[in-house]
Amino acid sequence: MILHEEKNLLPKDGQLNYYGVVFSGNESDDYLNKLLDNIEWKNDEIKLFGKIITTKRKVAWYGDFPFEYRYSNRTKLALLWTNELLELKHKVEYLLGETFNSCLLNLYHNGSEGMAWHSDNEKELKKHGAIASLSFGAERKFVLKHNFSGEKVELFLENGSLLIIKNETQDFWLHRLTTTKRILTPRINLTFRTIIL
Repeated sequence: MILHEEKNLLPKDGQLNYYGVVFSGNESDDYLNKLLDNIEWKNDEIKLFGKIITTKRKVAWYGDFPFEYRYSNRTKLALLWTNELLELKHKVEYLLGETFNSCLLNLYHNGSEGMAWHSDNEKELKKHGAIASLSFGAERKFVLKHNFSGEKVELFLENGSLLIIKNETQDFWLHRLTTTKRILTPRINLTFRTIIL
């Protein structure tokens, strides 16, 4: 059954729907452990002011084909889906009535690791396409900020929860995952996307 579309949490210039928990606690913990063990995690590298910086956060990139995906001046080549990722992709597609051909995964070992302000507007991505985000593990604070008005929208992403960002959101809003010293356990975030061939 396709999920009923939740209220748009953005006041303007885009769409963000948060569906809350869509996997039980046991399912979520099981997926967290399988993803920790079975994904080919690598430290992310970003190019900043001409220097290569290696992050503590780890990433992985999977898809239907060995897609190239370029962000932060670095190019990644997609690995082919694992069984767990295919299960999750089909479940998300079924719930949202959307289709995706790739997934960027982030592993945050604890609350000290986060993500700075950014938008997902790389040229390889389908313009104004949907990005579905699944969270497993520690609950973390997710914040969006409007590029011009400075308005902010904040929410906490729970273990086993799902959100979707689409339409012109990436044109007008930045988003980030905040850091905190209070969280000592990991979180895995899966962002299902559509790469244009």
